[in-house]
Amino acid sequence: MIFIVVKFDVKPEHADHWPQLAEEFTRATRAETGNKWFDWSRSIDNPNEYVLVEAFDDDAAEAHVKSDHFTTMTERFPQYLSSTPRIISRQIDGDGWDEMGELKVP
Repeated sequence: MIFIVVKFDVKPEHADHWPQLAEEFTRATRAETGNKWFDWSRSIDNPNEYVLVEAFDDDAAEAHVKSDHFTTMTERFPQYLSSTPRIISRQIDGDGWDEMGELKVP
């Protein structure tokens, strides 16, 4: 599986409505064959930072970056951002989320 985390530093005037700005891209990516998840979170330390956690089947990530909605995103998003997004992208063993071993809920 390809596991990706991206941090987006959104300009303050766009931070509160970032989920709406990214909605079309999010919906299209979640509908892709091979997408496992595509989840946005907002940092509690920096209200202008959004963190995207996404995963794809090994052979699906390339199709994602070649999709029309990805191209549209790369053209449209920079106007809303303060800096270039930072990314970690790794191929890892596994097919989904595992339960945390150190903390169990009865």
